[in-house]
This record gives sequence, structure tokens and C-alpha cells, in this order.
Amino acid sequence: MRLSAFAKINWSLDITGVRDDGYHLMDMLMQPISLADEIDLSPADQILLTTGGYPPCKADERNLAFRAAAALKEATGYPGGAAIHVEKQIPIGAGLGGGSADAAGVLAGLNRLWKTGLTGAELEAIGLTLGADVPFCLRGGLTRTRGIGELLEEIPNKYCYWLLVVQPCRGLRTGDIFQRWQECPDLIHPDTDQAERALRDGRLMDLCASIGNVLEPVASSLQGEIRQAIQELMNVGALRALMTGSGSAVFGVFQSSAQAEKAYKPLRTRWRSTFLCHTQQDSVRILNE
Repeated sequence: MRLSAFAKINWSLDITGVRDDGYHLMDMLMQPISLADEIDLSPADQILLTTGGYPPCKADERNLAFRAAAALKEATGYPGGAAIHVEKQIPIGAGLGGGSADAAGVLAGLNRLWKTGLTGAELEAIGLTLGADVPFCLRGGLTRTRGIGELLEEIPNKYCYWLLVVQPCRGLRTGDIFQRWQECPDLIHPDTDQAERALRDGRLMDLCASIGNVLEPVASSLQGEIRQAIQELMNVGALRALMTGSGSAVFGVFQSSAQAEKAYKPLRTRWRSTFLCHTQQDSVRILNE
């Protein structure tokens, strides 16, 4: 079986509180984009993982793709295993959900390959034990996500937006970003309600005026390249540029595919990890079985 596991962006990322156990309560608008890792699955006696592509990543038991297979096997009691190959393209440590996408792809794919018959809700429950973004990466679509990632509200959306995604620097540690956020008072919060309405109605300019990410100032203070990449995206014609997740990737929103394509070459010359892509509905797509 071959499938694509797609990256995501955060149109909006806000923090509404902190639970007693230290987990942050989120309010986010997320959507899959056309940038994807490719995953091959085949039957095997045990769980075996290999990786390729760029950026290189370790193929060990800490990899979320391996952990997803192990979690599904434990939850269902499946007696066999699978050979898993992940061909990377989504940057690591970027806030694009690459590891979560791989985990979602493995869960969805092995549920079919192994014929374990779990529902979407059951897969999402397993996914949440692996990472806060995994339930979204299983469900896809334009989604308002709250809590610690378990409360998903699907938002009707029929519009496609063209983006340039840039990772201008090394990845950041999510824990460090959240710790710094707690030390920063008076951060500007995005208007997530307005952004949701704009996405529903396809009002691009209103969308660009209302989106935001409360973690962006924190991440930019640690890695100045993030701020530079945002400014460069604006310089080449983006209507708005924003960091996704906890960084370090940023994305620019463009009026059309032609404008995004025109801006792609100069940015690709400067930053290797530059991608021309668009928003979409699918988060996992089965290519063949």
C-alpha cells in the first residue's frame, strides 16, 4: 500500500489557558496543504521502519511512524507486523505536522492493511496518545481545534489558497517555545472567530487581516531568521505571512497560483526548504493498495 501524508498549516493559533497537568489549551484553525511525505506499507512479521528523502530522519522506535504502528498493534492485538518506509519531504521541527502526518498515515493505512476495522474516532483516540496534532492529521479538512487537540469541529470550506512555505532555519523545541510564551505578557491574540468566518465565505483579505499565531513573537525572539523570512515573503508579494505551529516554518498567502509561482524562484534560491503548495481537504490519501 502506498499513501500520501500531508502537512498542515495553522491559519490561527491561540492559547486560552493551561491545565493543572501543564498541558496548554489551544484554539486553532488548521488545514492540510499539498506538501506531503510518501509512505509505503507491506505485511511483515514484525514492525520494521526505514526512511529516505530529505530531510533525513531517524528510523528508530522514537519515530512517530513506528510508534503509531506499535500503538495500533497493541490496541487491536494484531499478531503480525508491517514493513514501513517513509519518504520524507515535510521539514522536521517546522510546525507543519510532519511527524503527526506520518503517524496518521500509518494508523489509517495499517487499519486497512491489517483489516483491524477501527472507526475514525477510535483511530483519533489512539492518535491523541501520540501527539496533539495526530487526530487532526487523521481527519483533515478545515478544522477548528480546541482543548489539547482532541476537540475537532469541521468547518465547511470550498476555497483553495496558494501558499509559499519556507523553513528558514533549524527546527525549534516545542517545549522551549511554550515555556517562553508563559513568560511573555500582553501578546496579541488572533481574531480566530473572524478568521473562521472569512474561511467559510472565501474572503481572502478579511482572512489575512484576522489570522495570527501567539507563538510567533516568542519563536522569532529565539530565531531571527523567522522574522526575516516573513518579511521576505511580504516583499515578494504575499498578502500575509505567518509562522505555523511552534515554528520554524512560515507561510505566505498569495492572491493566485501565478503570483505564488513568480515568488517561488527567488525564495528557493535563498532557502532550500521552500515549497509551492496550496490548501486542500485530504490529510491522508491512499494512492494504491
